[in-house]
Amino acid sequence: MDIELIEIQEFLAGRPPFDQLPEEALAQLPRRLQVRYFRRDSAFPPEDEDSPRLYILRRGAIELRNDDDELIGKLAEGDLYDLRCRDDSDRYRATAVEDTLVYALPCGELQALRERHAGFAEHFEQSISNRLRKALDVLRDTPPSGTGLMTVRVRSMINRAPISTGPETSIREAAGIMSEHRVSSLLIMEGEHLAGMITDRDLRSRCLAAGLSSERPVREIMTERLHSIEPDTLGFEALLTMTRLNVHHLPVIERGRVMGLVSSTDLTRFQSANAVYLVGDIHRAESLETLVEIGSRIPELQVHLVTAGATAHQVGQAISTITDAITRRLLELAEAELGAPPVPYCWMVGGSQARREQSSHSDQDNALLLADEAGPEHDAYFAALARFVNDGLHACGFIYCPGDVMASNPKWRQPLRVWHDYFATWIVKPEPLALMLASVFFDLRPLHDPAGLFEPLQQRMLERTRANRIFIAYMAANALKYRPPLGFFRNIVLIHGGDHDHTFDIKHRGTVPIIDLARVYALSAGLTETNTRERLRAAAECGALSRDGAANLVDASEFIATLRMRHQAHQLRNGTKADNFLSPDELSPLERGHLKDAFLLINTMQESLGQRHQAGRFT
Repeated sequence: MDIELIEIQEFLAGRPPFDQLPEEALAQLPRRLQVRYFRRDSAFPPEDEDSPRLYILRRGAIELRNDDDELIGKLAEGDLYDLRCRDDSDRYRATAVEDTLVYALPCGELQALRERHAGFAEHFEQSISNRLRKALDVLRDTPPSGTGLMTVRVRSMINRAPISTGPETSIREAAGIMSEHRVSSLLIMEGEHLAGMITDRDLRSRCLAAGLSSERPVREIMTERLHSIEPDTLGFEALLTMTRLNVHHLPVIERGRVMGLVSSTDLTRFQSANAVYLVGDIHRAESLETLVEIGSRIPELQVHLVTAGATAHQVGQAISTITDAITRRLLELAEAELGAPPVPYCWMVGGSQARREQSSHSDQDNALLLADEAGPEHDAYFAALARFVNDGLHACGFIYCPGDVMASNPKWRQPLRVWHDYFATWIVKPEPLALMLASVFFDLRPLHDPAGLFEPLQQRMLERTRANRIFIAYMAANALKYRPPLGFFRNIVLIHGGDHDHTFDIKHRGTVPIIDLARVYALSAGLTETNTRERLRAAAECGALSRDGAANLVDASEFIATLRMRHQAHQLRNGTKADNFLSPDELSPLERGHLKDAFLLINTMQESLGQRHQAGRFT
């Protein structure tokens, strides 16, 4: 075979869907291809095309735009343009935006290959978003977690009708109902409405220990503000909710109807998430040394969860829940040592902890919001409190923030009025430093806030961001700083030399671009959500982002982040330090193809966001 044909065959062999062809069919394919060259800014496909063809990009770039001149797709090396074969090209206008070399295959030849090879044909029967969603399903199921909490739905744990009574039932009668049915909790119903719940603990602490007559109505000791879950919630998610809220029972409600109750006892029957009970150990920890020992088990938790089939979202929720618990316990230990705080305060967390997207390879980002009555005479207390918690988190494995964005830094330990001024300045003057800080401080979440200081700060901040087009435009431009490595299998986009030779940074080139996009959508719409997935879905609900765009970014984020979590788990399992540098050699050809689909989606969404907000920087 001619050397040029061999080179074409080798190029195709490593790219979906041609990697699904048998060797014999792949060897014959180069002879059926026509090589075409397009100069930059030329129309694509060519006007002299004698018959519709599939185009395979060998080098260069093609942009697809709709009738409104909006960018809806960008093709790079290895991508396919098959719209002519689907009789769909009239909907789009395509242009070569770089000097571009392509291989062209007649649509008739393509159809023949599809008829003979099912694996090859499947690629053309799905959109990029559908392929990515299917790839994510495969990733979730590999390795399978059997009957573990990663796959079991709460509805399958409900094996009896809810045990309930009315709010006027006496405490004594309610205790008798619980004893008769051998349950540790009782739902309190007003007709079809769930009014509250009591547990064994309520009977002890709110009745017996308080000296309350057992003849009083049960409504006097019931918990009224209840958190509930839906029946299709994963058991793992239910367990995380319990640990985060420090409760042991959750009502299960579907379309307003109470289906039953799930308890921590129900969940402990499933082995796969036992490590989440680290949170229980944290609540009982009496010293920093105990917390440090628990923190040392967090990498093991990540390995355990990934091995059990957890996705990045599940791992992030679990580890963030543990970090939250450690932080709260450190605050309690600090107050026990230093005494009660002289004025109210709010401990705020930022970055991946605020978004509940942590891995065991995360540093700490936090700040202190003080009540306005705080004065210079109070700073010694809060400086000591901050140092105690920051040092404790570092000892537990959550290293000091390299940028010193921590409560121990006096700049990030300020009264409410100063925080208001900070945000006003950052929003009105979006200078480079403000944009850098936005990745932490515009994701803040209150972790300890008994006086409710955070809500007015967040609401005022969101009012300002929503109304300031120039700020959002600069944030959008900043969100384009990290670009996905569209052709990451090409050497020019891989790191060369050093400790990370022949790798790419899957965090900064994969997950961070989606995090940044979600933040812009949230701030432009005044959304309170901080988690990336929740931000994207909320943006779709309010119309700031299309539903398809949000769903695609959620799937892309989960696919990329799950590959990152698995990469880190593999390193931890082998006794090496976890990092974010992934080699393409670690992935199968199919995973590389799906990862490229995810990168293409991100790139298209970045281009669309940039065009939408470009004018705002100059108005």
